[in-house]
Amino acid sequence: MRKPPQPKLAMCNFIRDAERLRQTALDNGFHGVDWTFELADLPTNDVDETKLLKRICRLHPLEVRYHCAFQGVDLGDCDVERARQAMDIFRKVCRLVAKLDGKFMTVHLGLGLDSSNGLSWERSVGALADLVSFGQRFGIRVCLENLACGWSSRPELFEKLVRKSNAGITLDIGHARMSPSVRSQFYAFEDFISPHNDRVFNAHIYHEERNDGHTAPERLEDLMGRLRLLSCLACDWWVLELREESALFSTLKVVREYFERAVGDAACTLYEHSHTVQRHPAINRY
Repeated sequence: MRKPPQPKLAMCNFIRDAERLRQTALDNGFHGVDWTFELADLPTNDVDETKLLKRICRLHPLEVRYHCAFQGVDLGDCDVERARQAMDIFRKVCRLVAKLDGKFMTVHLGLGLDSSNGLSWERSVGALADLVSFGQRFGIRVCLENLACGWSSRPELFEKLVRKSNAGITLDIGHARMSPSVRSQFYAFEDFISPHNDRVFNAHIYHEERNDGHTAPERLEDLMGRLRLLSCLACDWWVLELREESALFSTLKVVREYFERAVGDAACTLYEHSHTVQRHPAINRY
């Protein structure tokens, strides 16, 4: 059986200077940069847009994909005006990403919230579907990321959000590990993948999310099972989502060790046999 090709590895834009970010990525064998926008970063005029375009251009030949980290800005806000403002912001980012020649944009539902209180399920689904359609007009694949809490932390609801909105998936393996649904063992990590394994376009790689941020794996065994399943997918963009150099490079070492072991083929055979045809029985109940 032919071993699947290795995915492209990306790092986050935690280095402000674009030239140093580019050189750090190239020196360490990264193929791209996952560029995170925060509200304060968004350009407010043509001059700011031009400056951002120049910064992104300096990253060539690295591929760049885009990630929206807008805490408190939610498409499904129960407050109609806040929800409208959120949609305006995300549409603005879609237009910006198109100007930057981007093809992928990751969004969240309930980012920064401990629960889904204050959000409307119906509005979230409808607005996400509208945003996905809006992005398609610009050639952008809008992807929903699973979080560690809230609706997208529950595989059965994450599946519904993806299916009803036609969104792509950004699979965060650290969030999945900390999901109450997984920690309770009612669901497993792979339930965030099935039945939409063909929609996983991006993956965030680190061990787990704690109060002090993302943690690096101490050894390959910390990530082995999750990386084996990821290797079975067509997802070709693995973001090592660590924002401190020592943690980033220790994670890079673990991921490279995984590639060197070349364990993907047996895992793919097992996954294809048991998951891509049948959905998880618990998911079928919803």
